[in-house]
Amino acid sequence: MMLAACYSALGVALFALPQLWLPLAIVVAGVAIALHASLQHEAIHGHPFARGWLNALIVSPACTLVAPYARFRATHLAHHRDANLTDPYDDPESHYLDPARWHTLPRPLQALLLANNTLLGRITLGPTIGTVGFILNEVRAYRAGDRGVLTGWLWHIPAVAVVILVVALSPMPLWAYLIAAYLGMGLLRIRTFLEHRVHVAARARTVIIEDKGPLAWLFLNNNYHVVHHMHPNVPWYLLPSLYRANRARYMAVNDGYVYRSYGEVFARYFMTRKDPVAHPLMDAPIPDQPHARPDGPAARDPAIARRQPEGRPA
Repeated sequence: MMLAACYSALGVALFALPQLWLPLAIVVAGVAIALHASLQHEAIHGHPFARGWLNALIVSPACTLVAPYARFRATHLAHHRDANLTDPYDDPESHYLDPARWHTLPRPLQALLLANNTLLGRITLGPTIGTVGFILNEVRAYRAGDRGVLTGWLWHIPAVAVVILVVALSPMPLWAYLIAAYLGMGLLRIRTFLEHRVHVAARARTVIIEDKGPLAWLFLNNNYHVVHHMHPNVPWYLLPSLYRANRARYMAVNDGYVYRSYGEVFARYFMTRKDPVAHPLMDAPIPDQPHARPDGPAARDPAIARRQPEGRPA
């Protein structure tokens, strides 16, 4: 039902609204594209069908144009290894960098990444930064011998072609659809902006946002993100009731990493950085500090003292 509504909204945005008012068509298409990405996330976790190939088929159109579903699936499932959450190397969805790498970046790039750690920056710059980073990681994975990368991108070609063909047949110009796709990816960055934080305890790294508004609907209740990580096979429409039935437990599990609404998130972080870019619990040599402090976090917890794996590009 939700998928049918998503494709219907996108169809209206492509074929009906451009003749009325193109800006409205772009906005509606952007929202539909964001919803489609949320539905792809559900498909990765086994909904609505038990057969993975069938879930992949029904969400296969590459509405964002830039993210192959097969690669999204592979990297997202790797992200669900909770012990690795926020790790700059082992969590494919981490926004943190190893401090040793951070301090080698040119200052303009550092400034760009710092701006990306505000909510405004994540919405406006995040789609570009995220896409470039994703592609670079894909190239590294392929060079390291992951043949699933090539397969995923080859399947991406017809998935993109279908979308481009439909847009070409519609009254919406391609440039307008590209804006809508960027808008959709920017909306998704609201959800991912603070889903995870750095914390010594892996269980406390995942957020709860107690929101019931339109953004919670657009993100298919993944604002109850710790519930999703603890029960990844539970469908989106059951997450709120599961949370309400065990609210105190989930708040204890994630050590109070809770926001009351997306309104609170906007008020706090719209133009304020939530986090540093350099992972704050990784002791790594930096130019003015050639040796890690012996009493630093790495000394207290060797699990967070990992360095770049052998042979892995910086």
